[in-house]
Amino acid sequence: MAPARRIGASDSKTRARLVDAAEQLVLEEGHASVTSRRVGSRAGLKHQLVHYYFQSMDDLFVEVFRRRAEENLARVERILAGEVNLRTLWELNADPGGTIFSIEFVAMARHHKGIRAEVARYAERYRAAQLRAMASALETSGVPARQLPPVVALLLMTGLSQVLSLEEALGIKAGHTETRSFVTTLIDGLEPDNRVPGGGGRQ
Repeated sequence: MAPARRIGASDSKTRARLVDAAEQLVLEEGHASVTSRRVGSRAGLKHQLVHYYFQSMDDLFVEVFRRRAEENLARVERILAGEVNLRTLWELNADPGGTIFSIEFVAMARHHKGIRAEVARYAERYRAAQLRAMASALETSGVPARQLPPVVALLLMTGLSQVLSLEEALGIKAGHTETRSFVTTLIDGLEPDNRVPGGGGRQ
């Protein structure tokens, strides 16, 4: 049996530069643009180093996703550890950069088992953290769970925010101002104490 190929240290600064470069390419040009040569060029390193630190491009993609997902999950958990309301949850999901990143990896997940497993694992953790906060926010706002189940409210909120972010990335903005205004007014009605001064919310 041939010996296992050596893989560079996981805490190497060079490895981190390669992951940074791959993430930038995914966000700027999409996952299809990510090759070992392009990653090496973006990182200012020899492209052969990609295969020194990662057994395959799938392994590199998994590390890109895992690192960003861990950072985002930690950020979300810090925010949700405080006093959370519906507006906080709405704004938490209205991050265009995060939506584009997720969409790229969902597209990859359809054809790559390892990436699919990572996406599903973090999605479940992320949803669980938000669901607890949503249940608390709805209860505080006086909305009974039988009228609007927290998981339904969460999926409606995240789905809508992701559609808006995706369309904006494509240059589609028809109806966005009206939709954001409607959501803001709805939240203001449920949480008058948390209303944004001047009204109207974020556009």
